[in-house]
Amino acid sequence: MGGGRTKVFTLAEVSQHNHAKDCWLVIHGKVYNVTKFLEDHPGGDDVLLSSTGKDATNDFEDIAHSTSAVAMMDEFYVGDIDTSTIPNKVKYTPPKQPHYNQDKTSEFVIRILQFLVPLFILGLAVGIRFYTRST
Repeated sequence: MGGGRTKVFTLAEVSQHNHAKDCWLVIHGKVYNVTKFLEDHPGGDDVLLSSTGKDATNDFEDIAHSTSAVAMMDEFYVGDIDTSTIPNKVKYTPPKQPHYNQDKTSEFVIRILQFLVPLFILGLAVGIRFYTRST
């Protein structure tokens, strides 16, 4: 983009910098080397490390960063991202869940009754036998 100092990185190049000794992030189309900031990040280094290898703009925006925090980003700036290398956002599709069966409750009741009714009949038979024998 403008100026000779601006380097343009692909997402694949940025994705290689994904550990505590070398951590780069993509935020708002810019690439930041935040390795030196990992220990000082208020949310901990895991938050930053989990945002590597992707466009971390949404992760960044989800947290209310102060204006001084946003201004601090300039010292970590290393270049721009080639936006054509960032995959298009895929619409979220929830995992397939088994269809909710409203009759599950009656199925449960039937299973309980299948156990309790014979047990009741057996108890009744033993009770009748015991009662009629003693008289």
